[in-house]
Amino acid sequence: QVQLVESGGGLVQPGGSLRLSCAASGITFNIYDMGWYRQAPGKQRELVASISSGSTPYYVDSVKGRFTISRDNAKNTVYLQMASLKPEDTAVYYCNARLTERRSITYWGQGTQVTVSS
Repeated sequence: QVQLVESGGGLVQPGGSLRLSCAASGITFNIYDMGWYRQAPGKQRELVASISSGSTPYYVDSVKGRFTISRDNAKNTVYLQMASLKPEDTAVYYCNARLTERRSITYWGQGTQVTVSS
């Protein structure tokens, strides 16, 4: 059974940095792509960043130049390095992944809270 485990969320001051990690376990097939979504209270969940083999990483405009997504294929782990954090970045961040052989199914983590506040 595929499971995604997230870590790294917390409380940070504006201008600070956090690194989110998402490790996939129970993998029997190769991961095709992984990404990060976020959802603030009262708002729709939005795609923040994603990465797949052989493709240029995607970033939503609001985080370009501040966030960096990376992937360690050997560890089946994706990271989201967040810098210059703003209060507007406050949200629950969710990791997701798809398997190469089963792209029709998207796996989700439980979410980790990121709060940017002074």
